[in-house]
Amino acid sequence: MSYNASQRSLVRWRMRPGERRALIFLGDALVAVLALGIALITWGLRDWLNFSLDLLSERVPTWFYLLPILWLLINIEMYDIRRAGNRGDTLKGIALSAGVGIVLYLFVFFLSEPNAMPRTGVAVYIISAAVLMLLWRLLYIQIFTAPEFLRRILIVGAGRAGTTLARIARGMWPQPFHIVGLIDDDPEKLGTLIEGYPVIGAGDALLEIIDREKISDVIFAISNEMRPEMFQALLQAEEQGAEITTMPLVYEQLLGRVPIFLLQSDWILRSFVDQAHARGLFELSKRLLDISGGLVGSLLTLLLSPFIAVAILVDSGKPVLFFQNRLGQNGREYKIIKFRTMHNDAEIDGKARVTAENDDRITRVGRFLRKSHLDELPQFFNVLRGEMSLVGPRAERSELVNNLQAKVPFYRARLLVKPGITGWAQINFGYAATVEDTAIKLEYDLYYIKHRNLLLDIIILLRTIGQVIGLRGT
Repeated sequence: MSYNASQRSLVRWRMRPGERRALIFLGDALVAVLALGIALITWGLRDWLNFSLDLLSERVPTWFYLLPILWLLINIEMYDIRRAGNRGDTLKGIALSAGVGIVLYLFVFFLSEPNAMPRTGVAVYIISAAVLMLLWRLLYIQIFTAPEFLRRILIVGAGRAGTTLARIARGMWPQPFHIVGLIDDDPEKLGTLIEGYPVIGAGDALLEIIDREKISDVIFAISNEMRPEMFQALLQAEEQGAEITTMPLVYEQLLGRVPIFLLQSDWILRSFVDQAHARGLFELSKRLLDISGGLVGSLLTLLLSPFIAVAILVDSGKPVLFFQNRLGQNGREYKIIKFRTMHNDAEIDGKARVTAENDDRITRVGRFLRKSHLDELPQFFNVLRGEMSLVGPRAERSELVNNLQAKVPFYRARLLVKPGITGWAQINFGYAATVEDTAIKLEYDLYYIKHRNLLLDIIILLRTIGQVIGLRGT
């Protein structure tokens, strides 16, 4: 059996997460450029008799043409597929972006001359970009989250891995794909429901089910050894047009995390260490980025330190700075520098504790410093000294690392890279007050280490800036 032409055509219309993200970005880019055109035309109509190319070349400042890029950067938090498919998150995101734009506009308003291009142009641009983007995103939700554009999925394996994937997909809205069902060779599972999805056959019916149900993707979710018959059937399915992928890869694509509890004990050696050892060119580029960001951050720290110091002293007295030993790359200890955010007797018994949400050990000023990430500013000096990076896992104390590595699989693997001021786990997850939360944050950290590159670092830095502006720090 094989796909016919109409079935192959249907599959081409079913979009993968990466394709959805690209479509959203292209639509946003078009919106940003259209808003620029509207702003230019609106300004030109005020003096329509003289509107010509001379207006664009002589009277419009060069920086004005960079507004589309700035708008896309402000909205970088909105390229998460789950948020992009949710109307509530879309409205909140565009409202926040418009708010940031208004704040930036106020600077332009007070720094420019009355009736000047920047005043009118920037105001029109922000309004146009926000309205057009809202219309485009609602159109995307209405059309491209419809079932006709969802990949039709068959999960091979109804054990722990398959059940976990089904649970994740069912809990996401909008759904990332349409799960037709699962197949498993255990006769007791046939006809049962796994997280609401039916077990519709055994392995020997794989090709028949793919053809009958117009399956576009087969997700392999069996942890133990694969039978030769299943291997041959999967190869044949791939040849006939179905796309074969593994459960851990889909888990990473959906959640931006590595499924540590579903991996074998030798996973670190088999598929992780080589990827964690980055190439020299990336390490050089990352270090140059760290030095550049460290210099800018250190200057900002010096400028803001007097104001932060006064606030800390008035609120809770001395000391202003906080020094503590942390574990860096390869388990080497170093002394981290931060503005103090907790009371002096936060660990009066000498026992190391993780910080919880709404922790009563945090001072009033400290709570604001944490929300705004201002408490992290002195760490730029750690970056310049090479002890930390701008982006990486959060630095932890040796006592906590020794405790957690006995409870969480692969926990010590986060020490393969330098700790960072910000990181993939920090921007995607809040406080880790429990072992379960710590495991989730580790999944984010390992995803970053496995996939790290300069573009991902820049995205993390931009999203961190967005969290600082929105006071969404932890």
